[in-house]
Amino acid sequence: MSYIISGIQQVGIGVANVNEGFKWYNNYFGMDVPVFEEAAEANLMLPYTGGKPHKRHAILAINMKGGGGFEIWQYTSRTPQAATFKAQLGDLGLFCAKIKTENVKASYDFFKSKGVKLLGEITKNPVGKQHFFMEDPFGNLFEIIEDDAWFAKGLRETGGPVGMIIGVSNIERSIKFYADVLGYDKVQYKGEDSYTDLSVLPGGAVTTKRAILTHSKERVGPFSKLFGNSFIELVEAKNYTPRKIFENRFWGDLGFIHLCFDIKNMEALKKACEAAGHPFTVDGGAGFEMGEAAGHFTYIEDPDGALIEFVETKKIPIMKKWGWYLDLKKRAPEKPLPNWMLRALGMNRKKV
Repeated sequence: MSYIISGIQQVGIGVANVNEGFKWYNNYFGMDVPVFEEAAEANLMLPYTGGKPHKRHAILAINMKGGGGFEIWQYTSRTPQAATFKAQLGDLGLFCAKIKTENVKASYDFFKSKGVKLLGEITKNPVGKQHFFMEDPFGNLFEIIEDDAWFAKGLRETGGPVGMIIGVSNIERSIKFYADVLGYDKVQYKGEDSYTDLSVLPGGAVTTKRAILTHSKERVGPFSKLFGNSFIELVEAKNYTPRKIFENRFWGDLGFIHLCFDIKNMEALKKACEAAGHPFTVDGGAGFEMGEAAGHFTYIEDPDGALIEFVETKKIPIMKKWGWYLDLKKRAPEKPLPNWMLRALGMNRKKV
């Protein structure tokens, strides 16, 4: 059996205070279902934490409307570091997370009424989708973009993350990587220009090569109905020397720390990544537990060093207070979970 990618499971966000982060993303984006919360030592990420284990506190929160989740992550054994520079469009790595909405104007008006930092007005991207950009109180950039694929009702018009704008140094090389390894084989748009819709972003006035990718095959697997479709947008700045967004910093420091995909058959994926020239740089092993959840996690780097995480979920809590946990090891890997079971996750909603 070959490997299965079910979709974007979560975007990792390094924050200074995990509870403040969860509260803000809960209230403003509707990420109000904590799947797990754990304070423990991260001792398997040594290549990216200065060779030493560090203590951390993490919350994985999802949005029942659909899309991925946020892994909100805080160092507790050291002070998380911000970049020493303001990341510009084209800088290398995870630059701006894509959040889907069923009503772009309603989302824009909501954020405006709450005093959120909005970058410009509602515009259209080259594919014709309405979108706008904003910045959270922690300095992270988000693109709020229209979408028509939804799973259930939620707190806000917005769902969870459905992709990422990623700065790259060679767009053709990165297109091949995201197609071959992650299945983003459909190029919705590719061009080179000074883009009006991107001009509101830091450094957005530069000329860029730009590609918007999605997957031609519908995603399958246990959580595929919840995750829905997703998109990778690659940006290569011209006449600008990019910097690595996470240069001289640790994984877990402030900002977008990884893009995580929910997968099945880690062994087949390992072979595919090695064949593509991107071997696992971290392998957590099949018995890893994080709070009430369990699974197998690994990491690779994209061609410019952005961290991609893979998680093969083995067990998740459906209803913690009743002791109801779902063992995924016994299910057919390509089979989506029934809607009622996924919706039961919503019983763990938390108001803050």
